[in-house]
Amino acid sequence: MNYKLVFRLLGRLLLMEAALMVPSLAVALIFREGDVMAFVYTILLTAACGAAPSLLLHPDREDLTAKDGMAVAGLSWVILSFFGALPFVFSGAIPHMADAYFEAGSGFSTTGSTILPEIESLPRGVLFWRSFTHWIGGMGVLIFTLAVLPRLSGRTSHLARAESPGPTFTKLMPKMGDTAKVLYALYIALTAIEALCLLLAGMNLYDALIHAFGTAGTGGFSNYNTSIAAFHSPLIEWIIAVFMMLFGVNFAMYHHLLHKDKDSILHNEELWVYLAIVAGATLLITVSILPQAGGFFPALRAAFFQVNAITSTTGFSTADFNVWPLFAKSILMILLCLGACAGSTAGGFKLSRVILLVKSSFRDLRHTLQPRKVAVVRMEGKPVNESTLSQVGVYLFLWLVLAVAGTILLSFETDDLVTAGTAALTCLSNVGPGLNGVGPAENFSFFSAPAKLLLSFLMLAGRLEIYPILLLFSPNVWKKN
Repeated sequence: MNYKLVFRLLGRLLLMEAALMVPSLAVALIFREGDVMAFVYTILLTAACGAAPSLLLHPDREDLTAKDGMAVAGLSWVILSFFGALPFVFSGAIPHMADAYFEAGSGFSTTGSTILPEIESLPRGVLFWRSFTHWIGGMGVLIFTLAVLPRLSGRTSHLARAESPGPTFTKLMPKMGDTAKVLYALYIALTAIEALCLLLAGMNLYDALIHAFGTAGTGGFSNYNTSIAAFHSPLIEWIIAVFMMLFGVNFAMYHHLLHKDKDSILHNEELWVYLAIVAGATLLITVSILPQAGGFFPALRAAFFQVNAITSTTGFSTADFNVWPLFAKSILMILLCLGACAGSTAGGFKLSRVILLVKSSFRDLRHTLQPRKVAVVRMEGKPVNESTLSQVGVYLFLWLVLAVAGTILLSFETDDLVTAGTAALTCLSNVGPGLNGVGPAENFSFFSAPAKLLLSFLMLAGRLEIYPILLLFSPNVWKKN
């Protein structure tokens, strides 16, 4: 590892985090609810800790290797979550560090799980920061840094690859810094459009920003205990549901749309599979909950909202799906694992991996019948190399290992296997709510401090696609280059 370069980059990321806390400080100054000094202390401490390595470390080489990129990605999210937890602690909103770290990690990883049984009494500056962490983490703190500081280091694509969701990373522009700028321009534009729609639908500016951040980052934090149901507005529910679906789409599709590249959109298999899954799951759940929803259109609205909340891994809720029929809950749990498109802000396993696994499985089945026939797995008409297919298989294995291990360890905390299993799955998939004890009307406060740290680990591992977090435990990563 190039220690000087890695820690200088981490220092710059802390400076970036300190700057990103300023809007929350401004909100705290506007409302004056006792959290102003919490942000002042946190900003000063974060900036000081970031300035020291940024100014004092001068690496001999500026070349960022793949190993260095993985280390920066893994360490940055652990460290940013720690400093991001400090406003909760300093303000007294969440006095215990394990709880605060869980909440901050849930925010940055865009999971949306919470330990807070009551939200509305918290200072609005703290609640703004809580939701703003979703927006920061949605596209990625490293990609944001590349957009602002494109000359950060020599081979910045390693940073983006380490942080971006999906089996492959697509550069939209020749230079990584330009790609980061395009991604964030699209991200900001969609967020602004949603906030405007919510304003026109009757939300005030503060609520509109809070929920636009939560939707854009596919995180799901709300400033109301009953989430979106608090507004009692079908129009608001439809707006947020549609935008949850839009943020589950690969952002490259919006770039192709702006450049009128219809072929890239029409031939994108993952996009059409995603839309088909949303449509099919919505229809099935609508029929399932029809007897208790009070009519077809209320059932359709509830089903469409919750399907997109789970598929996009946003986790907002308009209904307690814990009381839905088992058939509907089973579909939601399948969607919880699948996730949405690679290259989106959503979590989960990603549909591109699912498509490749299905195609690879059928190819291997055909090979048993016709062993002499050479078959190539194709995605969007292009052959997929065996290395990518192997990586998808390894990723599935690691994902299952973490899910099973998390469930087993959490089973020491509760006698309910559904609670333990869905808690592990929802954190690993960055969704937010699970079933039973961690359902949409419940929270994670009953877990012990070690269990909350375990769940925080699963959230960060899921957001970073496992490898950057697991590689931090490898001695080879820490060897000096």
